[in-house]
Amino acid sequence: MQVCVIGGGHGSYAAAAEMIENGHRITWWRRDHAGFEPLVARGVLEIDDHRGRRQVAVGTSDGIAVVEDLGDALRDARVVIAPVPAHAHESLARQMAPHLRDGQVVYLPPGSFGSIVFAQALREIGNDADVAFAETGTLPYLARKHGDARVVVSGYATRLPTGVFPARHTDRALSALAEVYPAIERVEDTLSGALMNAGPIIHPPLILMNAGPLEHFPSWDIHNEGTQESIRRVTSALDAERIAVRTALGYAAPHFPLADHYTADGDEWMYGNAAHEKLTDSGDWRENIDLRTHRYMTEDVEIGLALLSSVARWAGVSTPVADGLLALASAVTGRPTGSAGRTFGRLGLADFDRAGLADVLDAGYTRQLATTGDAL
Repeated sequence: MQVCVIGGGHGSYAAAAEMIENGHRITWWRRDHAGFEPLVARGVLEIDDHRGRRQVAVGTSDGIAVVEDLGDALRDARVVIAPVPAHAHESLARQMAPHLRDGQVVYLPPGSFGSIVFAQALREIGNDADVAFAETGTLPYLARKHGDARVVVSGYATRLPTGVFPARHTDRALSALAEVYPAIERVEDTLSGALMNAGPIIHPPLILMNAGPLEHFPSWDIHNEGTQESIRRVTSALDAERIAVRTALGYAAPHFPLADHYTADGDEWMYGNAAHEKLTDSGDWRENIDLRTHRYMTEDVEIGLALLSSVARWAGVSTPVADGLLALASAVTGRPTGSAGRTFGRLGLADFDRAGLADVLDAGYTRQLATTGDAL
């Protein structure tokens, strides 16, 4: 299959390596094309995982094609994989919108409801292409880049609950995605997929309740010594709020409770059993985290947690833990984390009743949805 990988982060490197190893034809694009120069000069991308260390070709006829022009990168792709931070969605959607065409599937792992953002971007420029946007609850990889030409993958997702926008394209989209990610599992629609996002559940308590050591020590592993019982209790309470929102909206189990991530004998979570041990054993998450600029704040709190809180208000579900964490984050950053992110209001969805929202999620983007700058 022809696949386009978007981005220059950990997930994009892992995706490019896995896709070419699995026999797909790959084009790879990132905004900062100059960032590819060391990789292109070396001519190989090194991947290190449970199977050992090996290399895949870059820039050769049978290797990964690094492409500078976005239109060229997207032109022949059946599936577009864009594992970019949610705060990059708005600008990326505008860049991609003129180039997307009928039948393509754009995959946002995870999406934080970014499918709506991308669909709005197409409509705003008058591109009526029948594109399916899909999103899931996590990156398909526990991965970290080591320099410009090496990626270490500590774990691969074994279950990827995925929703599609519009939902009427679910069969087509998941059929294509299953060829690149066999771990894909069907959920009801893109909002169900967005409410599987683990990042806004696991990361806000970890960074805010570890704020002292994060600011004191040159590096700190929030998943190792930073994951203590009191923090786990807060994470569990926050996840219970997420599941309550899903239940109130009529979404069915499995809800992929985060508690299963930490156990070796519970239901299989997105990265399989004992995934937490794989993550901490790697040592790759011992890092310096700036509480104002790190994506755990800009993506998981200001977009993902703000989205959860706004959906809860719309659905009439109380989320005191989510709201409290948003208030704490705002005090830390000085930014209005609860209202300025990706909320139902800013996406143009707050005025719909449940039947109207269900129609939008199933049928797709219509002129009823907001098309103002605030919607993006």
